[in-house]
Amino acid sequence: MQQPIEAILTGSDSQIEGEVKAITHDEYNPAYEFTSYDGSLHLIIARNAEGHWTRVAGSEPYFSGWVDELVEQINFSQQQNTMI
Repeated sequence: MQQPIEAILTGSDSQIEGEVKAITHDEYNPAYEFTSYDGSLHLIIARNAEGHWTRVAGSEPYFSGWVDELVEQINFSQQQNTMI
């Protein structure tokens, strides 16, 4: 994923729209950063030593399901780019 992609997370009241991009993180590789368009949510996810995706930084409140939502959207985007 070279370019940021649009992503939508499920909030408690409504959807949270923003973009996710690959980032460089000293302790984790790969790592991705989600930033909402309205500035209400910032989230960094990365693969841990066991190979599981986890939240490593971000704003509060935080829903644990967001990690899975982001990974799903990242994987979908990468598959689409591979097909082109």
